[in-house]
Amino acid sequence: MTARTIDGTAVARRVREDVARGVAELVADGGTAPGLATVLVGDDPASEVYVRNKRRLSTEAGMVDHHRHLPADVGQAEAEALLDELAADPAVSGILLQLPTPKHLDSDALVARIPAEKDVDGLSTLNAGLLAQGRPGLRPCTPAGVMRLLDEYEVELAGAEAVVVGRSALVGRPVAQLLLARNATVTTCHSRTRDLAEVCRRADVLVVAAGIPRLVGADAVKPGATVVDVGIHRGEDGLHGDVDFAAVAEVAGLLTPVPGGVGPMTIAMLLANTLTAARAQQGRGT
Repeated sequence: MTARTIDGTAVARRVREDVARGVAELVADGGTAPGLATVLVGDDPASEVYVRNKRRLSTEAGMVDHHRHLPADVGQAEAEALLDELAADPAVSGILLQLPTPKHLDSDALVARIPAEKDVDGLSTLNAGLLAQGRPGLRPCTPAGVMRLLDEYEVELAGAEAVVVGRSALVGRPVAQLLLARNATVTTCHSRTRDLAEVCRRADVLVVAAGIPRLVGADAVKPGATVVDVGIHRGEDGLHGDVDFAAVAEVAGLLTPVPGGVGPMTIAMLLANTLTAARAQQGRGT
């Protein structure tokens, strides 16, 4: 068996095209274009690249760029004041604080300054609570991207056994809750799970977000399963994920590559969240 590859690049492009059409329709209907405020603190090269891509793709979709760049030595109070300013600005539909921030800053306190209705990263306590209760709200971008990929490839979730490897607030926990909301039977694994491979082999849908290179091999995959690899690592042989792609491809039915799988979906779902936020703020539904 050779797994079919899930093309996240193509799906992300379709999502961005849908968002661009939605922005154009919003403006044509008398609304205002969504405004995305990206906040970058310091000069971390990787964060600069991520933010640059988010800004470029948001403007390509017809959104307004409200980027703010703070120096690495900015104080907590000054950073909070900027977020408060953006929160009060009606032209700003969504606010994204690029993480991680410099270590002297309390990033949790900064995220808490972002109103839930503008929290397009889906990380605020209120949005996390709405997700936990199965109520509408803005969802974290990477987990939402995972779900969009599963839907695009018509993966049956109702009644399926799903295993999520990883329990971070960014990916593992929210993706488990999203799967549960779709009537999957969900098991969450972590560093203290006994016999990880045995648990993973039960999964019809296996989502790996552990942050450990090539943690999951062929022995941990049920034949024909759908495997979603959220990890990304740079090694001597290039980029790879939490899954041993070559080995697992011989067992799985569907498999995301790294790169080109989940990664492109994160920014696409950020744009979708920003459009959703703008429509809600302008009283135009979804």
